[in-house]
Amino acid sequence: MELFNQTCLKCSKVITEAYSTSFTLGIKTLHRKFHFPIYAIYGFVRLADEIVDTFHDYEKRELLQDFKRQTSDALEKRISLNPVLQSFQEVVHTYHIDRSYIDAFLKSMEMDLDDHVYDRALYEEYIYGSAEVVGLMCLKVFCEGDHEMFDRLKKPACSLGAAFQKVNFLRDFKSDYDERGRVYFPKVDIKNFNNISKAEIEADIVKDFEEAYKGILALPRGARMGVYLAYVYYLKLFKRIQHLPATHILQERVRIPDNTKLALLLGSYVRYRLNVI
Repeated sequence: MELFNQTCLKCSKVITEAYSTSFTLGIKTLHRKFHFPIYAIYGFVRLADEIVDTFHDYEKRELLQDFKRQTSDALEKRISLNPVLQSFQEVVHTYHIDRSYIDAFLKSMEMDLDDHVYDRALYEEYIYGSAEVVGLMCLKVFCEGDHEMFDRLKKPACSLGAAFQKVNFLRDFKSDYDERGRVYFPKVDIKNFNNISKAEIEADIVKDFEEAYKGILALPRGARMGVYLAYVYYLKLFKRIQHLPATHILQERVRIPDNTKLALLLGSYVRYRLNVI
């Protein structure tokens, strides 16, 4: 079993490295003991997200229902022949990740199969399930059974996940609407989207980043650097978006060049070594 488990974890690592250079960098700056658990969480999340976002030539609803069934079986039987689900269930049981987080995540993925006009309640439900619970899963790993620490850092972890997701919504505004017909922000009409409505969304994101930073400072040292790197990457992306007019994000996706990512990594490492974070 040990060889099987290690091989499955490596599959989740390959998926992470293939799909996200920024998160891969962040994970590699975590303490080594956290690497594979976070790869396993990312691999699980990525598979579900790919079903609803990119498998356009297939029956997405059937694929997602099958994935949900396989996930439930893996969690109950504590084994799966799907390597991503095998590594994920191992992490869920090792770190006692709440099943409600997994169910909320899969519900948000299911929401992406339908056209929604998002009011505030539906918007918050989607963000909780698609992003905040992912932060809570990772926090379970970082706290390593310290329940007091987990309870203390739950709110900042949720704020960090929410900030990341809302920045993603702004970054992907055009593709979400053009390719998937989605507009996540409540009361936003894409045809009348302007700098005023953009600024209102950004003010909400600023609050999330401020709350999240307080939690990062209180993380165990082995987790702090990696989470901080993800934070500064998304903050940099957010600031780029802030300086652009609403018309720009309706026309193209905002990106962070690889050389800028490297500079952020080096700067974050220096701050970490100087014990500034």
